[in-house]
Formats: sequence, C-alpha cells, structure tokens
Amino acid sequence: MKAARYYGPGDIRVEQIAEPQAKAGQLKIKIAWNGICGSDLHAYLAQVTKFPTLTEPNDLSGETLPVTLGHEFSGTIVGVGDSVDGKFKVGQNVVISECYSCSHGDTNVCPSTNFIGIGGWGGGLSEYIAVDANLVHILPDSVSRAMIEPLAVAWHAMKRAPFCIAIEFEIPSLAFKIGLFLLKILRSFGPTSTIIVSEPAQIRRNLASKHGATLVLDPLNPNDPVDAAVLKATNGVGVDVVFDATGVQAAVDTALLSVRPHGTFVNIAIWEQRPSLDMNLVVFREITVTGSAVYRGNHPELLEAVAAGKLQGLEELITQKIVLDDVVDKGFKALINEKDKQIKILVHP
Repeated sequence: MKAARYYGPGDIRVEQIAEPQAKAGQLKIKIAWNGICGSDLHAYLAQVTKFPTLTEPNDLSGETLPVTLGHEFSGTIVGVGDSVDGKFKVGQNVVISECYSCSHGDTNVCPSTNFIGIGGWGGGLSEYIAVDANLVHILPDSVSRAMIEPLAVAWHAMKRAPFCIAIEFEIPSLAFKIGLFLLKILRSFGPTSTIIVSEPAQIRRNLASKHGATLVLDPLNPNDPVDAAVLKATNGVGVDVVFDATGVQAAVDTALLSVRPHGTFVNIAIWEQRPSLDMNLVVFREITVTGSAVYRGNHPELLEAVAAGKLQGLEELITQKIVLDDVVDKGFKALINEKDKQIKILVHP
C-alpha cells in the first residue's frame, strides 16, 4: 500500500509498504481522510522530540525512523481481529484517538505518552492501518468523518477552563489551526458570550467573524493594539479566559495583558523555543496559568454534540482536499508558504 513516510525534517516520501492486518484486539481500517496537523508541520521543519530518530527507537513502539505520518484520521472498518468487542463491525465509520497508554489513565500527560503517526504504529497518511480497538470510536451516521480529531483537541481545551468572556489567539506560522475549531465550540456553549479573536490572516479573520466571534482583531495593526482593544471591549476589566494556540511569544505577552485579575490563561500550542512569562503580571493579578494537551476521554461527549447538530459548518474550514501523492507539495508546503490562503488540508489516500 502507499504511505507517507517520515525520515526526518524536510524528508517525507510516499512509498510502498506492507499492508497491515488486524491482530488480536485490533481493527483494520481503510483510511478515508487525514488532516495535516501543526505538529506534522513542526516535524517537517525541525526535529520533534516525540518522534523517534534513525538510531534511537521510541520507548513505547520500539520503532526507529522512518515512520508513517498522520494522526488526524478517520476511516471505515474492513477487518476485525480476535478478541475484539462485538460492538465493532465491518463497514462502520470510525475515528481514532491516538494517545497511548498510561498506568494512571492520564494518557495525554504521561511523560512517555505518544501517538499513532508520530511515535510509530502506522499512520493516517496511508491506505490502511491496524489499531487497537480501545482507541477506536464509532461515528454516528450523521457525523462527517473529517476533522473530529482537531475538534477533540479544542473540546479538551474548552474543558480546561470555564468561560464567560474569552479571547483566543490564532497566529499563523506553525499554529495548530485549532483556533477556529475552538471558536465554534466556545460559541456553541456560550451563545451570548463575548468572544474576541486575534488573527493576522485575513481569511481566518473572515471565518472567525462568520462563525461567531464578537470582535476580530489584527495583531499586526500598530494603530490598534490587541490588549488595548480587549480592555476597551470589556470596560477596562479584561477577559475571563485566554486561549493561546500560537506558540508565539508576542501572543503570550498580549494574552497576559488582556486577562482580568483571577482570570485564566490556557496554552494549547506546542513550542519550538521555550517562552518567557511576565511572572509579575501572573502574581499581582493572581492569574491561573494552565496547559491543554490533546485530549483524554473527550470523544464520546464531542461526537454526541456533533451528532446533535451543535457544531455546524465545519466543512467551511477545509480549504483543500488532496491525494496522498501530493502530500508534500500541495499539503505541507502549501500550509507553510500559503498562510493567507490555507486553513485545513485533508488528504485522501
């Protein structure tokens, strides 16, 4: 079968590899769609610690490079291994949650945690994958097979902090593109809340306005600083919660200036370089600083909400659908070089 194999930064090759078969406790899945994630872009540009190397295997999977990429994927069950729960049937559409196990159940924050399509175990940028059945969620008939995984990341972030008034930053570069997903989830739970979005790319500002943002700001506009605009919009108080999906120092600095005393700062981004925090702002405003790492046990609740129609218009966030052979030029390079045009690119094998 075809698979996009990661050999290291700047080196992704679409190759023929052996088609997997479902072992005991596993399901074989024919891939329908795989989204290219911000962490995939990180890996394409620089070495990322969760990936194995050519000589050092991942401590969970035992694999070295190359590994098959892709963790934002969904598909259809085409094979059922022995000892699999009877609820799984050939022909069911499914989505995968890819955090691997932790003895305490805290898969997303375990120091050794890793993911299908990053640490090994196959990946969604291929024609088929065999995965442990306990990582598979059956999709309701009314739910699209695209983009459930990034929605789960945003859902988990929302659960990390209660909100009434929120500001969410989505700055391109290597941002997750999670910001727009988070906006839709926040709006579904807070139909009357004030939600302020800071975003330099016009295409995402337009979509933010369309999908429920109360106020959309351009952080590159020197005549309208984001923190000043936020204070004006909140009568000088500041926002209850800030979500940062950028991994950019300027966004963190602005976020801490924008959050009210006793407010909450939630970091979703993965950072290439260690950021700094103005700890005096944290101390004197008694700001709660927390992180949100992927998800843990959020899929059932999320799928129920999507099936109930609470999150509409997700397809509008897809800017391109491509085939696996074009994953580098029309996928990775497009996301890196066309930040003002691309939001979410899906790959079909």
